[in-house]
Amino acid sequence: MLLNYSQPLELNKLTSRIDAALHAALPEFWAVVIELVLVGILLIATYALLAVVLIYVERKITAFFQARIGPNRVGKYGIFQTVADVTKILIKEIIHINRIDKFLFYTAPFFIIGASIMAFGAIPFGQGLQAVDFNIGVLYVISVSSLGIIGVLLAGWSSNNKYSMIGAMRSGAQFVSYELSAGIALMTMVVLSGTMQLSTMVESQRYCWNIFNGHLPALVAFIIYLISGHAETNRGPFDLPEAESELTAGYHTEYSGLQFGFFYLAEYLNMFIIASIGATVFLGGWMPLQINGWESFNQLMWFIPSYLWFFGKVAVLIFFSLWVRWSFPRLRIDQLLNLEWKYLLPINLVNLLVMVILVLTGLTLTDIFK
Repeated sequence: MLLNYSQPLELNKLTSRIDAALHAALPEFWAVVIELVLVGILLIATYALLAVVLIYVERKITAFFQARIGPNRVGKYGIFQTVADVTKILIKEIIHINRIDKFLFYTAPFFIIGASIMAFGAIPFGQGLQAVDFNIGVLYVISVSSLGIIGVLLAGWSSNNKYSMIGAMRSGAQFVSYELSAGIALMTMVVLSGTMQLSTMVESQRYCWNIFNGHLPALVAFIIYLISGHAETNRGPFDLPEAESELTAGYHTEYSGLQFGFFYLAEYLNMFIIASIGATVFLGGWMPLQINGWESFNQLMWFIPSYLWFFGKVAVLIFFSLWVRWSFPRLRIDQLLNLEWKYLLPINLVNLLVMVILVLTGLTLTDIFK
């Protein structure tokens, strides 16, 4: 019997057994509460683990681009260097700053990390590996990820530091600007897929990923999404809010210890989230490479676990993100905003219109080969 995406996975069987055991031993309310707590703990643990891995990976890839070795002392190949750095941040003293708005100052990091975790929970990591699966998944991800900018603005304003304030204002202008293009690029794929539900969107790409199914408009939307997503994460060459040569550390200049760790953690996970949404919406998510009519080939592809397909696609997009970061010089703030408002946004709007026309006329590859 051929494998397909509708077959239950072993992980689904395990979760079903846990669910049945909890409901058999406990009342309905407490069984649901325990399940929610377990899912939350698993998400947070995965979140932290991915951050540690991404920090190490970026250090090694950066070293490769700069023709040096990178971390190589703590553990084999320096694999425990990031663990040591994380431990240092956790035990480091938090420096108390005078003349700040204490409530807003200490609240800001939680906005950053909370928005990141809420978006992280909606990502379909594999077949059946998704904490929440809303029927408006794309809209949900865009909405909750936008909350992070509140934390940035609060951090800059409450720090009572001119460099922090300038960094926060830059970040606000940058985030609001590029969020438009990222959202319109995702809406272009919503038009193509006919759904906002991420799991359904992945399943609709079984034989043809959206980047190919939508012809040139899908490719244009993909490129614009990558540029806009990279800008939203405040990473070079779009790292104006944290320009060290101008603003020391930007909006988180006055933060230290675990509070600074929250900003640092969210920055890396936002990079992962941007790549994950791109892989899900444009590259088929966890869906393996399938060719209609090639059943033996399709059977072979299904032997690779779905989560490996997902993380493989995400890894490629993260590599491109790091490649861009370490290859191009930092833009000026006027160049950054001109790129969005004068070029990306108009192209994106026209591209969305073209995609609507393609879908209405049935010129997508899926419709052509039906």
